[in-house]
Amino acid sequence: MTSLRFKCILLAGFIGVANADDLTIYTYESFTSEWGPGPVLEEKFEAVCECDVRFVGLEDGVALLNRLRLEGSQTEADIILGLDDGLVAEATQLNLLAEHGLSLSGLSLPYSWKDRYFVPYDYGHFAFVYDDTRVSQVPSSLRELVETSDVSIIYQDPRVSTVGQGLMLWIKSVYGANSGDAWTKLQKKTVTVTPGWSEAYALFQEGKSDMVLSYATSPAYHLTWEDTDKYKAAEFSEGHYVQIEVAAALASSENLTLARSFLGFLVSQEAQDVFAGTNWMWPVLPGAEKPEAFGQLIAPETLYFRSEDVAAQRRDWIKEWRNAASQ
Repeated sequence: MTSLRFKCILLAGFIGVANADDLTIYTYESFTSEWGPGPVLEEKFEAVCECDVRFVGLEDGVALLNRLRLEGSQTEADIILGLDDGLVAEATQLNLLAEHGLSLSGLSLPYSWKDRYFVPYDYGHFAFVYDDTRVSQVPSSLRELVETSDVSIIYQDPRVSTVGQGLMLWIKSVYGANSGDAWTKLQKKTVTVTPGWSEAYALFQEGKSDMVLSYATSPAYHLTWEDTDKYKAAEFSEGHYVQIEVAAALASSENLTLARSFLGFLVSQEAQDVFAGTNWMWPVLPGAEKPEAFGQLIAPETLYFRSEDVAAQRRDWIKEWRNAASQ
């Protein structure tokens, strides 16, 4: 989408909402940080919308869903941004969302996307990141990590973190009915389980574990800003579970036309050029700008479940994890 076309869409979107000058967006904390995409996107959108964008940062994507479930149609949010494809069906079942009305046919994603409520804006594969100056025996598969490797790990709580949930789905996709046994084995090499990604990654960088659950794109940050290639993502032979991050407008929004304009902005060239170098995920628009370091990243095979299957099984799978983690 060109700049001119994008601005025309925005101007058309303002018809009938001249007094609507606030847009409240629920998202996750790292998105709104000074190094995240939030501040840049806020500045770019406000430059053409003549509105005030307000990001409300919560702990993680699952926390966003829980907040939306709690507030229901009384929520002050116009947009929820930062759920992932695993939570789409569960969020849709709340009957709180408005259709986005956008054509998403020009986007590039790991699998076909046809949802009428959620707009994908970036994606990445989960991976265990390690410091190659400290770890010499790197597992080459998830099964090796779980069953025979002696590396220590830190990961995130699947009850509140979409990253932690990603590991839960990754293990389920590889181990199936034997996932409980896999969790029990993994627990023996787990240093700690954190509420969110930031805490886990900080502990890893302090040397508290050999590996941390993160993204296959994480090494690009270190290459770009720290000029070091010592942080690497282990590539696993079974494939890696993918996460597609999404945003949706709330039907209860008093600024629904403006909210839909923001969703269109998320997949415009202006916004897509921001994501790779701030959120350190792959943009969904072909040709969007990316740091050179993205050319050095692993390109794993994609694993995923349908969101409807995750919604049907998530509580049971979390119970399975909790039972193993408590041993």
